[in-house]
Amino acid sequence: MSGQAPSPLLTIAQTATMLGVSAATLRRWDASGKFKARRHPLNGYRLYPRAEVIRLKRAIESGRSR
Repeated sequence: MSGQAPSPLLTIAQTATMLGVSAATLRRWDASGKFKARRHPLNGYRLYPRAEVIRLKRAIESGRSR
């Protein structure tokens, strides 16, 4: 066991896997404002706060949408 806490930010691939959607869907959600990503300051990659991803996953699983 590494003893390290999970990162508070997830990549687009990690987020897509957790939510069961494609990376393209996440990009569309970001563009439309439905589920905005943060951007890495150096490379511009989309990053998603783990807590927000978990909150959205629970809402999806319970049948509610944002």
